[in-house]
Amino acid sequence: MSAVKALARGLWRYLVAAILVVFGRRRTDESSEEGLVERDARSSPRAELAVAALLGLAAIAAVAFVLVYVASLDTQLLGLAFGLALLLLAAAAVVAAKAVVVQEERIEERPGFSHPDGGDSEAVTELESTIAGAADGISRRRLLGAATGAAGVALGAAVVVPLASLGPSVDDRLRANPWGAGVRLVDEKGRPIPASVLETGSFLTAFAEGAPTEELTNAVVVVRVDPSDLELPPDRSDWAPRGILAYSKVCTHAACSVNLFRKPLYPPQSPGPALVCPCHYSTFDVLRGAKVVFGPAGRPLPQLPLRIDRGDLVAAGGLSGNPGPAWSGVRES
Repeated sequence: MSAVKALARGLWRYLVAAILVVFGRRRTDESSEEGLVERDARSSPRAELAVAALLGLAAIAAVAFVLVYVASLDTQLLGLAFGLALLLLAAAAVVAAKAVVVQEERIEERPGFSHPDGGDSEAVTELESTIAGAADGISRRRLLGAATGAAGVALGAAVVVPLASLGPSVDDRLRANPWGAGVRLVDEKGRPIPASVLETGSFLTAFAEGAPTEELTNAVVVVRVDPSDLELPPDRSDWAPRGILAYSKVCTHAACSVNLFRKPLYPPQSPGPALVCPCHYSTFDVLRGAKVVFGPAGRPLPQLPLRIDRGDLVAAGGLSGNPGPAWSGVRES
């Protein structure tokens, strides 16, 4: 995040510098007595280039939002990229209104005023200069048009792309994970996890063998309960050998790490065993397929079917659903 913060500070400095350049060059036309129009501000090449630069940066920030959405689903980076895009777009609009769009005010004709078509040579010269300046500004206007179009397309994509989460294929690509039949469960040092290390009421974190441990989607929480207490769906009846269950460690609310296990001390009066996310206290019932019983989570934790191979825990298949927050998998909520 330090690199992101440094980038944001750098962009902010360029933004402030651009605004100072624009307002530092603002000038008024004091020759109101020589014409019918009083100009409050005149468009300058630097102002137009500043607007084009701000629009270009807004487009880059919007594209960054799309890339972060597809690549990592980091909510902080998503908010930073989209917020920066809107800020740069607003700054471009302010600079354009203040220094690019010429402000004009009609004034009354004064006695002795000489019209350009009446032979006033100075007025004719000024008119010719204005026409020449307009011709010189055609390329800058094209640049402004291109920058505006790029910013519009990029921001439009940033708004539309998240709607892809409503479809099935995008979620599968966004939250790929290494779990599948035959993948062994290992600890943080890569050692296989024997089923015997888990006692009833205990839990631990396991990883897919050969997968990076720093990837959250590669981690599962393994718990052991009394097999007679299980209330799993019929199609999961053989997913928990000896009462050992495994669930994705990624909370379905905001992708926090689920690392608390609630064990009832006096079952007749206490709630059943559950996994708890410490961020916003979403609570998942391990006996009933990690069904949400409390908190803001939108769907159950995906379950990993298990089997025991030569005493070690091994995945008997893939996860029951995509790991990750429900906001990027609305159809599964």
